[in-house]
Amino acid sequence: MAETRWLDDGQQQVWRDFLAATRLFFERLDQELQAEAGMPHAYYEILVRLSEHPSREMRMSELADLLGSSRSRLSHAIARLEERGWVRRRACDTDRRGHFAALTDDGFAALEAAAPGHVEGVRRHLFDQLSDDQVAELGTISATLARHLEAGREGAARRARETAQE
Repeated sequence: MAETRWLDDGQQQVWRDFLAATRLFFERLDQELQAEAGMPHAYYEILVRLSEHPSREMRMSELADLLGSSRSRLSHAIARLEERGWVRRRACDTDRRGHFAALTDDGFAALEAAAPGHVEGVRRHLFDQLSDDQVAELGTISATLARHLEAGREGAARRARETAQE
């Protein structure tokens, strides 16, 4: 077993600052969306992803993967969005186990109403706090981490499929 590579004091501080900043940032966005639009950030993200798809409809498994969500968690969220009339679920014609989630006109209207406040919150709590150079650095850092983590996620999924086939 490899020896543990402990964080030094500076790295430990950066790690804790990163945890605090991301937790507080998303907590604030969630609170603002709840207060202003009556929806949590997770629901907003679902509506955004559906709205960006040409047909405003996506296979549920694809949507879960895109959001980094479990299928059961997404199914629960879609049920709540269906109750509001913002999303409609339908069975897949070619796969009895598959379902699609479709953004309704009411859901698109809810998204349009929520978007200005959400964008202002992102601007106020993120971009307005950073210089142009810091924004560029954050973009580079975020893209680097996303590529690394996505590659690890794809590798884990591939290993799980291979194990299931054995």
